[in-house]
Amino acid sequence: MRCWLVGAMVAGATLCGGALAQSNEPIKPIPLEMKLDQRKVSLGEKLFFDRRVSEDGTVACFACHGFNTGGADRTPLSRGIRGQEGAVNAPSIFNLAFNSRFSWDGRNESLEDQILKLMLNPKVMGTTWEKLSARLNTQPDYVEAFKSVFGEQANAKNISEAIVAFERSLITPNARFDKYLRGDKTAITEEEQRGYQKFKAYGCIACHQGVNVGGNMFQVFGVMGDYFKKRGNITPADFGRFNQTKNEADKHVFRVPSLRNVALTPPYFHDGSAATLDDAVDIMFQYQLGRPAPKADKELIIKFLRTLTGEFRGKPLQ
Repeated sequence: MRCWLVGAMVAGATLCGGALAQSNEPIKPIPLEMKLDQRKVSLGEKLFFDRRVSEDGTVACFACHGFNTGGADRTPLSRGIRGQEGAVNAPSIFNLAFNSRFSWDGRNESLEDQILKLMLNPKVMGTTWEKLSARLNTQPDYVEAFKSVFGEQANAKNISEAIVAFERSLITPNARFDKYLRGDKTAITEEEQRGYQKFKAYGCIACHQGVNVGGNMFQVFGVMGDYFKKRGNITPADFGRFNQTKNEADKHVFRVPSLRNVALTPPYFHDGSAATLDDAVDIMFQYQLGRPAPKADKELIIKFLRTLTGEFRGKPLQ
């Protein structure tokens, strides 16, 4: 099995709650708190929900990352300005702070890098940093806010810094499985515990581990079979990391997604091709493990995956 592991790092934040070292298991609980500059977080939240950050004033960041839909938008391919369809499925915005690379093809090495590029993407926000800065600097509320937080007018650096601070705050701790890892053995059922053991025994844990149960390595989509030949209609996005490296070995290689809150974020994979969690597990068994999924084992694994749904701002995600 080919895996490209990249070191995870949470920049600009302090992890609290002793969460990263309380378990010998390959999955670690999400910390209970992130110490961040709350002034930047508040300004970033305002920008995250403001459609004026897009070129035509119709799209805000939350359009693809709804808090009531698991941090994603539950569509196969997301849409940006002027209703343009994107090339890939939008992953959840929750717990991005624990990823080590961003975007499906790993093109972005930091959240700062990602937000800088998304603003320029003609199918997403479609603006320039000069235009966006000028627009915000005509709005009295933003003029006052940026002066208060940064001591200067809005510009590319401090706009992205504020949005990223907010993104880093979007953690979903206290999943039932996190409570189990912290010592509450009653937090998950016996069947869910067996599902976790199956998850490890089948090797899923090789790619889905750490705080984010993924998000920290690259993997071929189709280790044990040609997924793309079977699916057909290959698009440039299907070449994955190859689009960045031009290395033949990187064809169909993608960043392994996080499984945090996975029960809430259908459809699945970069192409949004798996409509349900059952479908996604079947595809993983076929193309990553090279065997059909035994029904009983699949059901147990899915029960375990549902224990990864956490809380946001003190309330369980649904």
